[in-house]
Amino acid sequence: MKILLLGINYAPEKVGIAIYTARMAEALVEQGHEVEVVAARPYYPGWRLMDGHSGLAYTRGCERGVSVTRVPLYVPRNPSGAKRVLHHLSFALAALPLMLWRGLGWRPDLVIAIAPSLIAAPLARLAALFCGARTWLHVQDFEVEAAFATGLIGDIGLIGRLARWFERSVLTGFDSVSSISRQMCGRLAEKGVAAERIVAFRNWADLDVISPQERASLYQAEWGIGTPHVALYSGNIANKQGIEIVVEAARLLRHREDLTFVICGEGPNRGRLEALAQGLGNIQFRDLQPRERLNELLGLASVHLLPQCANAAGLMLPSKLTNMLASGRPVVVTAAQGTDLAIEAEGCGLVVAPGDADAFGQAIARLIDDPALRMKMGAVARQRAEHRWNDRVILGEFCDEISRAVWRERGRKEVSF
Repeated sequence: MKILLLGINYAPEKVGIAIYTARMAEALVEQGHEVEVVAARPYYPGWRLMDGHSGLAYTRGCERGVSVTRVPLYVPRNPSGAKRVLHHLSFALAALPLMLWRGLGWRPDLVIAIAPSLIAAPLARLAALFCGARTWLHVQDFEVEAAFATGLIGDIGLIGRLARWFERSVLTGFDSVSSISRQMCGRLAEKGVAAERIVAFRNWADLDVISPQERASLYQAEWGIGTPHVALYSGNIANKQGIEIVVEAARLLRHREDLTFVICGEGPNRGRLEALAQGLGNIQFRDLQPRERLNELLGLASVHLLPQCANAAGLMLPSKLTNMLASGRPVVVTAAQGTDLAIEAEGCGLVVAPGDADAFGQAIARLIDDPALRMKMGAVARQRAEHRWNDRVILGEFCDEISRAVWRERGRKEVSF
C-alpha cells in the first residue's frame, strides 16, 4: 500500500509529536508499505531552524526507509498568536505543490495528516481527491482550544468563531479521525465527528530504549548536582505546560539540602522561567539532551514533574508521560480529577490541582521523604508502561486498522461499480 503522510514536525526533532510521527512512518515501512512524508524543516522546540537546514530550500531523502521531503517555512523567534498562524500557513503553502504532485503522480492509497498542523490538514484531502485515496487525520493536540486556553487568540468575537468553524469543518471532513486518549476521542465526537469514524491511537513508550536505571547518573557529575535527589522536568517549555509551578515549588522547598530541581528543555517560555528563578540555588536549567542519552537523563530523576496549565489539562495527554513511566520513577502531575492525565497517573505518582504550588511542592517532598512509597509507585509506573503503552502492540494495532480501512474502502468502490 502507498501512504502519503503530511506532518509539520518530524525527526530529527527531539521531543513531542515529531518522535511519534517518525516512528509511525517507520512502523508502516516495516509492515511492507511504501511511505512518503512531507514535513517542515526541523525547528522545534527551540523555534529556530536546526543547524544544517535552510529555511528557503526543498530537500528530499530517505530516512530509515521513509522517503522524506522537507519544505521551507517561516519560524518566528517569539511565536505569538498571529505569528503562529503565519508559521502554520507558510508550511501549508510550501507543502501545497508537493501534496498535489504526489497525489496526482504517485497516487497513494491513503493520505494521513497530523494535527498540528490543522491549517495544513486540508491539503491531505485535496491530494486524496485527485487519486481517490482514503483520508486519515491523527489529532495529537487540539490547537484551537489550546490557543484559547493559553490566550494566544480570543475565545469570543469573529476570530474565535472563525477558528471554531474551521476546526469543525476540517475534523468532520476526513474518512477516519484518531486521537491519543479516551477524553480526546470524546471531544472529537463533541465537535461533530461521527462515532464510526473515530479511532483511538495512543502514543507509546519506547520500552526497548527506556528502562529503570540505578540512581547514580553521569549527569550528576557533569552538572555538578551534589544532592541525593532530583525533581526533573524534561521537554518543551511553552505556555500550555504551566511550568511556572516548578519554579514556585523550588522556591517553597529551597530550604531542603537533599533536593535539586532540573528543568531540561527548550522553548519560547524558557527565558521568562529563568528570570523567575533568579536567586534560587536549588534549580538548574539545561538544554535538551541527545536522544541516545534519554534513558540516562530520565534515570537522573528521583521524581518526574508533569505540570499542565489548568485550561489546557483536558485538551491533550502529554506525550512525555509515557517515557516517564517507562523509566520506573514516580510522577507528580497537575491535573483535574477525571481527566485522562489524572487517570493514567493514578498509582504511578501523586496528582494535585493545576496551579496549586503548595500542594505540588508537598507532593514532591512526600515522595522524597518516603522511599518505600517512591519505589512502589515507580514499580507501578514501569508495569503500566509495559501493559498500556507497549510500542509494538500500539503500532501493530494501528497498522492493522489502517489496512482494514483501506481495504474496506476498496471493497465499497468495487461494489459500486
